[in-house]
Amino acid sequence: MTPSTNTPNNILGHKLSLPPMVYISGEEMTREVMKMVLSHWIDPYLDTKAWEMFDLSCVSRDQSNDKILASAIEAGKKIGAIFKEPTITPTEDQVKEMKLSKKLGSPNGKMRTAWNGYSIDRDTIRVTGLENQMGYENPVMFSRHAVGGEYSAGYGIVGPGKLKLSYTSSDGKETVIDERTLTDQKNAAVAYHNPLDNVEQLAHHFFQRSLAAGVTPYVVTKKTVFKWQEPFWEIMKNVFDRDYKKQFLAKDLLKQTGGELRHLLSDDAAMKMVTWKKGGFSMVAHNYDGDWLTDEQAQVYKSPGFILSVLTGFKENGQKIMEFEASHGTIADQYHAHMKGEETSVNPLGMVHALRGAIDHSANLGLENKLIAKDLADQIKLFTVCMYDAMCETMADGKGTRDLCGHSGLTTQGFITEVAKRLEKKLATTSGGARDAARKAAH
Repeated sequence: MTPSTNTPNNILGHKLSLPPMVYISGEEMTREVMKMVLSHWIDPYLDTKAWEMFDLSCVSRDQSNDKILASAIEAGKKIGAIFKEPTITPTEDQVKEMKLSKKLGSPNGKMRTAWNGYSIDRDTIRVTGLENQMGYENPVMFSRHAVGGEYSAGYGIVGPGKLKLSYTSSDGKETVIDERTLTDQKNAAVAYHNPLDNVEQLAHHFFQRSLAAGVTPYVVTKKTVFKWQEPFWEIMKNVFDRDYKKQFLAKDLLKQTGGELRHLLSDDAAMKMVTWKKGGFSMVAHNYDGDWLTDEQAQVYKSPGFILSVLTGFKENGQKIMEFEASHGTIADQYHAHMKGEETSVNPLGMVHALRGAIDHSANLGLENKLIAKDLADQIKLFTVCMYDAMCETMADGKGTRDLCGHSGLTTQGFITEVAKRLEKKLATTSGGARDAARKAAH
């Protein structure tokens, strides 16, 4: 089923020419679903020839000796608006299964560093009409420091002996950070660091988001045991007290914390994430703590498919680089069923929410860089509002996928088709006050 684009009352009337955006395709069932989304929801209405497309499947990365990843990173630096499908970091078994020449590392860390990433935002996605079916009553937001920690650690498996960690400054002075005697026959020796220069930038980002959403902020560390995490808290507290405390007090957002910014130990935050079902709070943490805490957030709320994931960095000229993706993986089990010709029922909410965010950000950058006019930017955002609303209305009407509706839920293809019908109707009938309301929502 291909929607019509020549309806007389179509608010678009013709295909909209989109500004540049980076589109990164990935693997398995999420790749198959996004092919359907592009075919039925995007291609009939939007001209995407300005998009730069990159295939970051394992086979593509292997065949290009990972030059495809380097090219995608450079395009992201240049353009600043990126949509990414879930990708695979292959295991030893997958290396053999895919006949790769070598084991590939995760692309995410390289992207985050190259794009000057400082925050990975993982927030609950609100679906109008389904609020009572979700794990939190009100929004829950999380800003995770985008760099540092165990992910880029150096390590070795060693035996008995001496272990020394030393630092040599730029002027050649050496300082011993730690020295210890190992007596066990087998030890894992690990070294990593947490950059702190951009924590103030993260703090402004976090507090501004929390203020805009009207939620109570919390800073999470394990600084009682990990003393090296104290500077993270200190920077957050200083920025808050200097620039934001009065604004949070004016909005009555600190009544749960005694009028101050509250610190939570990571194990306490884990318990609060489960018990604070009313929501209405935000947390910020180091990279690793943010990773597992947002996994917990996703499970309480519904599933990883209902949590957004947005990396924020910046270009040399100060413009934001934003990469939008779903917080879940490639959905391997349903892909295997798909490859056998069996029915699947995949909820594309997280990916489409990310696609909408990337398209909207590309419109904002296109306007800032004078690549497009304001009227076109407004029309693009109007389209993404209609697309997203059509999807949410379908889900709220009991015609969602099986993760929402149980056995009676629609197949992947059935859901895509149902939303396409509603999107066509919505675009054909949105006019007057409805158009103004959609345009207001787009902003």
